[in-house]
Amino acid sequence: METLRIAFFCWESLYSVRVGGLSMASTNLAESLVKEQHEVHFFTPGLKTQKKITEKKGVFYHRCYPSGSNIVEYCKDMSLQMVEDYLREEKSGKFDALHFHDWHPTEALHLLQDRPTALTFHSTEYGRNGNAFGDWWEFREISGKEWYAALICKRITTISQSLRNEAMWLYYIPEWKIKVVPNGIDPEKFRIDIDAGKVKKDYGVNPLEPIVFYMGRLVYQKGPDLLLDAVPKILENQPNAKFLFAGDGDMRSYLDNRARNFGDSVRFLGYLPDMEFVRLLNAVDLVAIPSRNEPFGLVLLEAWSAKKGVVATEIGGLAENINNFVDGVKVHVSPDSIAWGVNYCLNDPVFMKDMGIKGWEKLGKFRWENIAKEMVRVYRSLSETSGDYII
Repeated sequence: METLRIAFFCWESLYSVRVGGLSMASTNLAESLVKEQHEVHFFTPGLKTQKKITEKKGVFYHRCYPSGSNIVEYCKDMSLQMVEDYLREEKSGKFDALHFHDWHPTEALHLLQDRPTALTFHSTEYGRNGNAFGDWWEFREISGKEWYAALICKRITTISQSLRNEAMWLYYIPEWKIKVVPNGIDPEKFRIDIDAGKVKKDYGVNPLEPIVFYMGRLVYQKGPDLLLDAVPKILENQPNAKFLFAGDGDMRSYLDNRARNFGDSVRFLGYLPDMEFVRLLNAVDLVAIPSRNEPFGLVLLEAWSAKKGVVATEIGGLAENINNFVDGVKVHVSPDSIAWGVNYCLNDPVFMKDMGIKGWEKLGKFRWENIAKEMVRVYRSLSETSGDYII
């Protein structure tokens, strides 16, 4: 098949500015496309200490250095700089596909809309804010940009069926224009052989004490407060259980203050270096995913990669991908339900271990090499001229 020249527009990556899970998803997809012999140029913000143009694992990164008094102004400046960089690179040869990630580069999509453009919704502003429409100006601005981006791009993908349904409902997107291409994983990156007891000791935990692990941003959408509210009922059942939270966010100080009542049973670790995160992930006993909104849930695939069972709220991509009581336990978005699910698992260590193994066995369809091939089909469809073409 013909090699494609592809441009990514994304406000974060693993090698420049890193904000959340989008950095991992976009970077891994780019690298997987390169492995399929395609040429990928990644337009993204960078730190002023970083080189303007660099190459990482075969992907060419074009960094810009935006500024702004708020996220909307920042992304507008970013988009304008991205377009300048893109037009400069386009002189070396045309691009077969321009792939925009979320709303952040909407101004760039507007200026380049006559090209073969694809847009991926990794989430929506509606979903990120607790499924409740806000009346503050940023919410309206961002939602408007999502609507406009969906209107002018040629093709749209979402990372789960639930997000596809949400985007179609919010922005009146026709069915022919939008399809699901899930996130992916390289399982080997998250599975290592370690002495779990030794790792636990390094974190001040007795090797026989179970660890419930939260990994992700400490923000309302991800529900760390729901897990914290579940702690008392879990400790009633398992007094020696320990709760480790890896990640940071705007709820950190609030959660820290509330956790003081639990002594050393609850600890907030902040951001962990990648290798240390993987080391700890392979030592814990159970992963809790208490999200209020989760369009996909990369943490689920990461947990399965380490052969860990999960307790997760029955929403979005989590609900779609977990087979209840087989590779995970699905619970309601409430502290009582989360506590019930965690207790059910901690009371049966054999079941917990078996869940992780079953999850590992499902990862084949989520490997990035397969996801990249699906996305290439989307890129190739951009050359279609029929308005009713179905991907």
